[in-house]
Amino acid sequence: MSELITADLVDLDLAAETKEAAARSLAERMVTLGRITDLDGFLADVAAREAQMPTGLDGGIGIPHCRSEHVTEPTLAFGRPVDGIDFGAPDGPADLIFLIAAPAGADDAHLTILSALARRLMDPDFTAALRSATDPAATARLINGDTATDSEAPAPEAQAVPEPRAQAEPEPEPDAPSAAPAPAFRIVAVTSCPTGIAHTYMAAEALEKAGQAEGVEVVVEPQGSAGFTRIDPAVIAAADGVVFAHDVPVREKERFAGKPTVDVGVKAGINRPAELIAEVRAKAARGETTAPAGSGSPVDAAGDPGEGYGTRLRKWLMSGVSYMVPFVAAGGLLIALGFAIGGYTVDKAPSVAEHFVWTESMSWAALLFQIGGLAFSFLVPVLAGYIAYGMADRPGLVPGFVGGSIALTINAGFLGGLAAGLIAGGTVMAVQRIKVPAALRGIMPVVVIPLISSAVVGFLMFLVVGKPIAELQKALTDWLSGLSGTNAVILGVVLGLMMCFDLGGPLNKVAYAFAVGGLANPNDGSLKVMAAVMAAGMVPPLAMALATVVRGALFDRTERENGKAAWVLGASFITEGAIPFAAADPLRVIPSAMAGGAVTGALSMLFECTLRAPHGGIFVLPLIGNPVLYLIAIVAGTAVSAALVILLKGIGGRGAKDLGRDAVPGTETETAPKVPATV
Repeated sequence: MSELITADLVDLDLAAETKEAAARSLAERMVTLGRITDLDGFLADVAAREAQMPTGLDGGIGIPHCRSEHVTEPTLAFGRPVDGIDFGAPDGPADLIFLIAAPAGADDAHLTILSALARRLMDPDFTAALRSATDPAATARLINGDTATDSEAPAPEAQAVPEPRAQAEPEPEPDAPSAAPAPAFRIVAVTSCPTGIAHTYMAAEALEKAGQAEGVEVVVEPQGSAGFTRIDPAVIAAADGVVFAHDVPVREKERFAGKPTVDVGVKAGINRPAELIAEVRAKAARGETTAPAGSGSPVDAAGDPGEGYGTRLRKWLMSGVSYMVPFVAAGGLLIALGFAIGGYTVDKAPSVAEHFVWTESMSWAALLFQIGGLAFSFLVPVLAGYIAYGMADRPGLVPGFVGGSIALTINAGFLGGLAAGLIAGGTVMAVQRIKVPAALRGIMPVVVIPLISSAVVGFLMFLVVGKPIAELQKALTDWLSGLSGTNAVILGVVLGLMMCFDLGGPLNKVAYAFAVGGLANPNDGSLKVMAAVMAAGMVPPLAMALATVVRGALFDRTERENGKAAWVLGASFITEGAIPFAAADPLRVIPSAMAGGAVTGALSMLFECTLRAPHGGIFVLPLIGNPVLYLIAIVAGTAVSAALVILLKGIGGRGAKDLGRDAVPGTETETAPKVPATV
């Protein structure tokens, strides 16, 4: 391979006053050597990269760089301007400028060399030598001496991207009684930038050096253009904290979940690595962590050996529900708005693609209704697809969506979607256990698994389980249609208790999913169920807010502040607004909330209130059947719940202390711990 830089690519007296002029001057040298085919095209790519993020670094360094189809081979040009040039670094102009040009399809070896150079720019001795150099040829040799490879063996700094490594402990002397102790704090880090050439590796080097200075073990995974070597899972598991210094998404980020994490841009990793290390150590000391693993697959931990089938099944189902809810909210609210504007005949309107009058409200109502209907039509396929995704990750999506669509086709509805998702996920998991020849492994996730699993799911849904499930769905729909009197009130009580038991947790979501499933085939009974569920879910935060106003002395200052927010959260049907109160005093708050929710659910069913919108709280009041009675049901439940919690706190004393929770030393009241809402 050609040398990255030669004497002809070095300008020790760069006559340029702006970064654009500097880039052009250095690029012209590359054109002369045939390394660039289109000067203006290449400079446009450099400017586009510069627009993403300034390439100036602390210490007087500018590294304009890009990948470009106009570059024939990886090339480096160096310029030392007479006066500093502003590249956007916080500490001022740059007097060392490296123009890095990489082809759009650069080979890994050359990119590795460029990456090694980026790391060396963090070495003060190296940059000092560049500033004192007087001869272009000597300067090129200085750079090439540590960044170019010969045909036999690479120079030390030119070897492949360094694998993540722990800082080695010195070998003990033969007579030493024991080895030096391991570092007290361990950090794993990921660095990345848009081009994956310079900043990625400079940030990695800066973090490693800062770790050495602080006595902290830092293991970095640079996710660069040449790919990346994954940190050993055992190293991640043993780490005390995580640093993400990146300007592009971290790949496989879920590996690092559940640990104290600092997430910043890549330049912060270069400019202030010691601060990032101090910040992650402070988070670890406070016990702050990210959410458990779940960004790759919502239930990554569902296969843990210690978990029973029931726990895994709940996680799989909650995976589907969590992805379904946005479709429900958007589609349901649009449908409801269509009914509100156009009346209950809007569902008979012709397609707006064929007939739309800009000045007619009915046309706008039809538009909202039809958009909502299309969004709502994804409900069952999304539910099935993401149940399968929760079980088998991405390979489960295709058979899951296929099975969900079949459930709609055969009128199996919400129950059919549940079954299709479980069947699809199970089928994919079974296929994945089959050992296949190495030659077929590459096409397994793209061709074989989707083909086989979709065929199996389709066969089972069409010919085996689909029809019985469709009959069961029809029976459930008919039951809801005929629901009245005592049976309706009892169902309202049960749904109210479920909505308020875990305040947004799995049981709450089961009740909500049951109500939303009825909206897929709406009838009078299913609309009553939706109204009861939303009304009951509003009660806990509203009741806690009311209690903090009526008897504020029973609550500490933090709870009284949370009470102000709970008014809005409750009115918006966000049940999780009561979680801070339940976390501080669960034995009094949760039973009180359940009692109020049961009252509201029962009254809503008794009053025959209906609701076509799956969310919105009091803000969708115009879409509610019997709205005045609906508000009375909510007020009654809120009053019952607030009265109960005041009574219980008044009898037993102020909650958290009497339940064995420690007060903060030196204060008059304890602070309720913050507990994240469940999904």
